[in-house]
Amino acid sequence: MSLIFTIFALVFVTQLISWIGQSVLLEITYALYLRVFHSTTDARLRKLKTELLTTKSELLQTSAQDQFAKWAKLRRSVDKGLADLEKLNSEISSTKTAFSVKFNSVIWILTTGLQFFVGWWYRKSAVFYLPQGWFGPLGWWLAFPFAPTGSVSVGVWQMACKRVIKIGERVVKDLVGKHASTVP
Repeated sequence: MSLIFTIFALVFVTQLISWIGQSVLLEITYALYLRVFHSTTDARLRKLKTELLTTKSELLQTSAQDQFAKWAKLRRSVDKGLADLEKLNSEISSTKTAFSVKFNSVIWILTTGLQFFVGWWYRKSAVFYLPQGWFGPLGWWLAFPFAPTGSVSVGVWQMACKRVIKIGERVVKDLVGKHASTVP
């Protein structure tokens, strides 16, 4: 793939992640990760919650004065279930924290880090050349910092791509907003 399309794809993926939201992507991928790699823990958590809700509803229907032995047994069961649930939730919370750190690192590497690397690697390369005299004395700015004069540098091309994508985002949001407001 040519440099011009590679940079556009990197900027587009970065903006797409920004539109969706990194926290939303984290929640979706973590739920998938939990179901795939920690399915027993996830199943145990769902089972424990179901049992706890059932026992708690039975406890609420039992009179503490009339059926004290049954009520006390249910109360101990609910307390034990809550303790187990808290322990399981702390395990899942620590797993989520570790996953979050790894996920955010991967997202940073795939977006910002990769853009920095491409910008550094191709810092002296021209993304494309402009016809002579199109921008007059401002032509040097398009080649800033290290690209040959009369060309567009990687950094400038990244900024231009980001700007065009943001304008496209606004246009799509306006069109969707207008369409949504006209539909009854």
